Amino acid sequence: MWVRRHRWTVDLPLYAVFVSLAPNWNGAAPWTIRAIPMLFLLPLLVRRRYPRLAAALIIAGATATYTNEIWAFDRGRAELSMAVALFTLVKLGDRWAGALIAACVVVLDVMWGFTWGTYSDNPTLTIAGTLPLHIAAWALGEFFHAKEELTAEEGKRVDAQTRAVAAEERARIARELHDVLAHSMSVIVLNAEGAKLARHRDPAVVDRTLDTIGRTGRDALAELRRLLDVLHAGQAARSPQPTVAELRELVEQSGRAVSLDVSGDPGGLPASAALQAYRIVQEALTNMIKHAPADATGRVEVAFGPRETRIEVTNTGGDDPPSPVLPSSGRGLEGMRQRVEMYHGELTTGPLPDGGYRVRASLVVAP
Repeated sequence: MWVRRHRWTVDLPLYAVFVSLAPNWNGAAPWTIRAIPMLFLLPLLVRRRYPRLAAALIIAGATATYTNEIWAFDRGRAELSMAVALFTLVKLGDRWAGALIAACVVVLDVMWGFTWGTYSDNPTLTIAGTLPLHIAAWALGEFFHAKEELTAEEGKRVDAQTRAVAAEERARIARELHDVLAHSMSVIVLNAEGAKLARHRDPAVVDRTLDTIGRTGRDALAELRRLLDVLHAGQAARSPQPTVAELRELVEQSGRAVSLDVSGDPGGLPASAALQAYRIVQEALTNMIKHAPADATGRVEVAFGPRETRIEVTNTGGDDPPSPVLPSSGRGLEGMRQRVEMYHGELTTGPLPDGGYRVRASLVVAP
């Protein structure tokens, strides 16, 4: 709607100029005949939808005007209409058609000069005097065409940036979902297996195990609700940085003999960096739960520094048979690597001599 209103804002003054250049009503010919060249301007009304057709009809009208003695000296209107047609073609990027129309304009002006310009004091001026108008029309067309192309490119760039941000956000949420579900479901499945084995030997263990399963399930649901809130509300809905207490709860939730050693103050850590540290510990514990034997022990060390946060999660090899193989997406280590790269840190992972495994990561939180 705004574009249409803008076009009419531009066109109305133009049509007013054409009316002011109406034929000289004084003369031997009837006024109806003198007014016929005004009809030759009608194609300008559809020049945007049918630019080539409108330009061809304008040239035809100018030819009829210049070859008839009654209309030949009402030249200003014809020259202006040809300039508008030329401007429209160039603005739309149709330079080949514009060049053809420009050649027709030159031919018509030369023809008019040799036919009717001889009645003036300076026939050459009658030919060359109108050329600056058409040169300006071409130049303006090029200017507006370049401006529209630049606007379109800017729109594409903004759209590409928007899609990239959306893709990055989807990838981030996918990593969050993977970490939450992989850890929680691993804890639930292995504790359920343990409870099934212990139900005849120690009912108290079963009760504690079921408590762990229930607590883990509730925490997983809370995390999923938080992620859904992020999807609906955006950045402002993201939860605050995890605290040391939440790290301790995460370790206790694993159902394994894992110790936690935290040093430094996480209070000054950016919320996003704290979340990445929490997720790295969570993913490392998930790998331990999935792959380490049931009697394997673990250790989590997190050192919060003013410039760098260091994380190390290790587990022993253990003597029991390996845990039952749980489904794995294979994205755990890749997700940790992406989290570390966000903060220009380093990630090293690998087996230990005793058959255990170590995950060591760093997050650079200050330049």
